[in-house]
Amino acid sequence: MTTSMQKPEPLEPDARKPSGQPEKVVPVQSPRALTRARRRQAVLRFWRQYRTHRAGLVGLAVLAVIAVLALTAPLLVGADSQSVTSALGGPMEAPSGEFPLGTDQFGRSLLALMLWGTRVSLTVGLLAAFLSVAIGTLIGITAGHFKGWYATVVMRITDWFLVMPTLVLAIALATVLSRSVWTTILAIGVTTWPTTARLVRAQTLSVESRPYIERSRALGGGHRHIMSRHVLPNVMPLVLAQTTLVISTAILTEATLAFLGLSDPTIVSWGGLLQDAREAGAVSSGNWWYLAPPGLAIAVVALAFTLCGRAIESVLNPKLGVSR
Repeated sequence: MTTSMQKPEPLEPDARKPSGQPEKVVPVQSPRALTRARRRQAVLRFWRQYRTHRAGLVGLAVLAVIAVLALTAPLLVGADSQSVTSALGGPMEAPSGEFPLGTDQFGRSLLALMLWGTRVSLTVGLLAAFLSVAIGTLIGITAGHFKGWYATVVMRITDWFLVMPTLVLAIALATVLSRSVWTTILAIGVTTWPTTARLVRAQTLSVESRPYIERSRALGGGHRHIMSRHVLPNVMPLVLAQTTLVISTAILTEATLAFLGLSDPTIVSWGGLLQDAREAGAVSSGNWWYLAPPGLAIAVVALAFTLCGRAIESVLNPKLGVSR
């Protein structure tokens, strides 16, 4: 008996692929390129949501104008405008065409002094807020990660700082240390961090309760890896929102210290201008142009940072229900 062997049928070419054309090769992106692309998309998504908040856009526009004025102050008014010997006007002149905001007790243009004071006030506010947020973030992450006796001791110290009035501590530090801009920054930064530490610690505890943290520990991830690669990126949005709010507090505190005469008297700032106006008797003599511009500038900048901070909080946490 003979068995017939069946020949295999030839494979037909795929009808979906045109014959004679090479297959397209999809380029494989590197992990860094994928990370950059995701970050770029996140920034664009954040901006699209931020633009829906009208108050946040107003605050951002005000801050942009003030920043441009601060950067271009040497070109707009010149460095001689701060000199008492180079004053061009008379003492305590009212606003006029030559001096739109009037003059101070030495005959210097208040408009020029306001522009120079913008540089100092913004610099002190930004650096003091950065120092405060850095301290609070470090303490909050470590206290939420290590727990135990370390967290207990650190949080009791944080509670003590929360109970003590911030302004009183800042005044004490500014009184003990030498009067300079760096002393003001240090006094504000080391006294305003407890609120940030509390918020970051709560967020750290929430992040470390997630399953991927347990998987990271099981795969051999150490404390530094978990805090820097997993916890810190998740708390950064909260830190960013907190920074904008701390800046306004730092600017107000700097103005208060300068008004009390605890800052460097050789540097022009908005709080220093208020102090000069008080010493010159502008309140009793009714020279409102000496008092109003610095006070309004401090209020406008603090309000602008607050509006930006509230908008950022609303974007990062829509459950807050911040009005637009």
